[in-house]
Amino acid sequence: MSMKQYAVIGLGRFGRSVAKRLYEAGQEVLGIDSNDERVEDAEFFVTHALVADTTEEKALKAIGITNFDCVIVAIGNDIQSSVLTVSLLKELGIKKVIAKALGKRHGQVLEKVGADWIIFPERDMGERVANQLLSPNMLNYIELSKEHSIEEMMIPEKMANKSLRELDIRAKYNISVITILKGDDIIVSPSPDQLIEKGDILVMIGKKRDLEKFSAIEHKLK
Repeated sequence: MSMKQYAVIGLGRFGRSVAKRLYEAGQEVLGIDSNDERVEDAEFFVTHALVADTTEEKALKAIGITNFDCVIVAIGNDIQSSVLTVSLLKELGIKKVIAKALGKRHGQVLEKVGADWIIFPERDMGERVANQLLSPNMLNYIELSKEHSIEEMMIPEKMANKSLRELDIRAKYNISVITILKGDDIIVSPSPDQLIEKGDILVMIGKKRDLEKFSAIEHKLK
């Protein structure tokens, strides 16, 4: 996996869990909060941590925020600060801004000011968000139980133009392909001779740890 630069703004429980998971995966993570104590605590699980008011454009520029590939706005209960921060980040040209919403209305406002991905923490725990950032092939996710889930993943390029039989995904990764999405076509219960092509999306079912292993293979193939 190539190293990316992430900034996490707001180091409450949700922000901490995202930052920690990304840092443990070897990514460069800047943690930002307006609270001194939270910033001190964060120094153990981020690359750098600093105190800043991210609703001030000057503060964001001083941090060098435009150098970051992705910024996660995990500000706690202050909706106004959250919205202002997202708005400023998009104005400054940050390509990927992910924001935590406290509810449906907050989510709608975040969407209007340009957030690229809105997270509702009741549904999306911080660690899962980080896992999706680290696994770009993982497009959609349905939790079936603590151990099992259904996920949509883009087929890694090196696996294209092979049949399901050749790929032998069930034997190698212990997961099953239940549907293939080919543009507008949906192939349910595909046959072993079904050819997998570039751009296809596989809908797979299995244990979470096995699905995570499969989602990481593109990086190993490069």
